[in-house]
Amino acid sequence: MSAAGSTTALVVGAGIGGITAALDIANSGFPVVLVEREPSIGGHMAQLSETFPTLDCSQCIMTPRTVEVGHHDLVRLHTYSEIESVRRSDSGGFVVGIRRRAAYVDWDKCTGCGVCQEKCPFKVESAFERGIGPRKVIYTLSPQAVPNKPVLDAEHCRYLQSKWDMQAGRIPSVDKQGQPASPKCGACAKLCPTGALNWDQQDTLVEEEVGAVILATGYDLLPASRLPEYGGGELKDVVDGLAFERLLAASGPTAGKVLRPSDGAVPKHVVFVQCSGSRDPERGVPYCSKICCLYVAKQAMLYKHRVPDGEASVFYIDVRAGGKGYEEFVTRAQEEHHVRYLRGKVSRIYSQDGRLIVKGVDTLSHRAVEVQADLVVLATAIVPRVSTPAVAGLFGVAADGNGFLVSGDEEMAPVESGAEGVFLAGAALGPKDIPETVAQASGAAAKVLSLFLRRRMLETTAPAGEGMRAA
Repeated sequence: MSAAGSTTALVVGAGIGGITAALDIANSGFPVVLVEREPSIGGHMAQLSETFPTLDCSQCIMTPRTVEVGHHDLVRLHTYSEIESVRRSDSGGFVVGIRRRAAYVDWDKCTGCGVCQEKCPFKVESAFERGIGPRKVIYTLSPQAVPNKPVLDAEHCRYLQSKWDMQAGRIPSVDKQGQPASPKCGACAKLCPTGALNWDQQDTLVEEEVGAVILATGYDLLPASRLPEYGGGELKDVVDGLAFERLLAASGPTAGKVLRPSDGAVPKHVVFVQCSGSRDPERGVPYCSKICCLYVAKQAMLYKHRVPDGEASVFYIDVRAGGKGYEEFVTRAQEEHHVRYLRGKVSRIYSQDGRLIVKGVDTLSHRAVEVQADLVVLATAIVPRVSTPAVAGLFGVAADGNGFLVSGDEEMAPVESGAEGVFLAGAALGPKDIPETVAQASGAAAKVLSLFLRRRMLETTAPAGEGMRAA
């Protein structure tokens, strides 16, 4: 490994944890390679409206950090990319193969003007908007995206699909007059002022030589299809917590107005269901998702801010609000915003006469409860990203039975993995809130910096040729 490679860090995942770790290392004078599978950085925090318990604007907190990462001289940013291969170098570092998926846009030519998105005539469901809002076939994740360069969804692009069909002989390559046929649409390329569209762009593979790795791959939410008693994802007005965040967000599909996905009406009664899939061994999620009690209280308060005459009800098993000011935050929701808390488990949610029926049991009064709601928000279980165990396996890091990464010593070395030179941070280890994720990311960065400083000291003090062998 080269001397430069021995003190270059790789951070996998560019949510708030990965961003924090990358900035801590880069601001200390060491190069960082930051890899993110999405087209832009920010992770789930980029989807949030406000944060608990301060109700600060999420974008106001995050955007300065994403911009700093995007412009930092010591950060090499690989977005729309995934780790494909890893091998140990002779000196104990890593040579990492990174596959960058074809965006069909030349980002060197693209200025981020947005004309292609504006003129694209086709829309599809947006995963970033959690299914409650559309996006164009050529898109950026959000107005604050870093990098602010679009990618093209080849699966839904009429031009690319017809082009490939012609090449494969599935449709004629000549028109009825015998002239060469051209693929349909292509409006983005025709109207792009810099000619940045590249229909022939392919995936690219690059190798980066690094001396240490931080895995900050984050989390996902339990799919609604695994909750058939709550509609199994088929009820349009039953949404998960992140979808409700997009309804609350000023940059979301409704510009911050709380509107029902089914008909655009303002819901006058919103029911929140905590522990939707969490603490349920039969469903394969035996653990508590930790942050749900707080974000449900936050969302209920924000709903009451948006719809002052609305009613918010919360079904809960028990409230777990461990953290500075967290118990007081939940109490504030109940006492100041008059959010109704019902202690009990919801057994079924179904649609009847245009409203949602939420059936459960109030375990304090020992009575069955049936609530009519206009909108239901499920605090679904936090689960590891599907790709996390595979990525961890490439670096020799163990995952537990639930798919979360495992520290080498959870008590005394929580950010160290069992693999030399590999460190861990954030929700890849298990459910946690933003402050805990940031603290853990800074801890992992500190471990990397300590390793790099030792190597640098050995390089400067050891006789020629011996420094890297000692490292």
